[in-house]
Amino acid sequence: MSILSGVSNFFGLDIGTTAVRVVQLRGSGATKALVKYGYMPIDAKISMSDAKADQQKVIQVVRELLEQAKITTRDVAVGLPSNKVFTTVVDMDRLNQGELEKSLMYQADSLIPTPVAESKLDWALIGDSPADASKVEVLISSVANDFVESRLDMLESIGLNVIAFEPDSLALARALTAQDSPAPVMVVDIGSKTTDIVVTMGGAPRLIRSLPTGTDAIIRSALQNLNIDEKQAQQFVFKFGLGKDKLEGQIYNAIIGTVDLLVSDIDKSIKFFLSRYPNLKLDRIIVTGGASVLPEFPLHLANKFGVNVEIGNAWRNVAFPADRQNELLAVSNHFGVAAGLAERNE
Repeated sequence: MSILSGVSNFFGLDIGTTAVRVVQLRGSGATKALVKYGYMPIDAKISMSDAKADQQKVIQVVRELLEQAKITTRDVAVGLPSNKVFTTVVDMDRLNQGELEKSLMYQADSLIPTPVAESKLDWALIGDSPADASKVEVLISSVANDFVESRLDMLESIGLNVIAFEPDSLALARALTAQDSPAPVMVVDIGSKTTDIVVTMGGAPRLIRSLPTGTDAIIRSALQNLNIDEKQAQQFVFKFGLGKDKLEGQIYNAIIGTVDLLVSDIDKSIKFFLSRYPNLKLDRIIVTGGASVLPEFPLHLANKFGVNVEIGNAWRNVAFPADRQNELLAVSNHFGVAAGLAERNE
């Protein structure tokens, strides 16, 4: 995914399913100063459509947001949604950089789900393999050329210069976790359509999953099981969540089936991670997005897995005036990807 180094003044752009978000930071090092941030809602039908007319509407929203947020640079790092990216960790023979790249390209067809000729492929050496001392761990990401090229054309059409594309999950992990922490940490981000799971360790992702359940599915459960309209279902879910004592437990009973399907997938991800790293213990989960605002969900995870569950702070590596703390923390669960993109050290 094309990366040009030496650009120090750029912003992060997260084109999500239900909103577009931007963050511009200044400075270098572990903590950067907040320059600008902004958010604009978008209709999911438009953001998820491949139709030319809808893509034009998306780019119009981006243009309006950049004006409204007063973004001062045209250089941008852009997030790639999880449902468009395949990311995995593989063991490879211990080779020099050039040989490793050749070996990867040779094996790529068996490692990624789309034909190599139709994909953009990026990789990073993580470290020693936990399974075989003669091998190394390599993180591989691939995305269809068509998607990247159409997004590039779209952004260049309004005068933006894309310096990097990066999977949302990597940006999220950068923003929400300590990059130097040797202990594994899981990030759970529930979006409207999907849930992203990242297990990161020492600043490098070791497991990335995108699950096909999001807040829309949870709201749909309330709607169907309680015979209420969509607006009421949304209000009830985000007001009462998994509170068993609220509304005689009606909301809890209506949504727990869907929530537990999701929790079961999180459980499988934890077991998969621990089967690869049997000497490690996962004792920390950071929640963001819908996972952090669905009442009692963090507690449900903590009880289920016996781990510490924390609410993620998208601004943990960002400096800002003290009098803006309440304003920024109130929207933190929406800005993990955009902040993480803006934190890239290129």
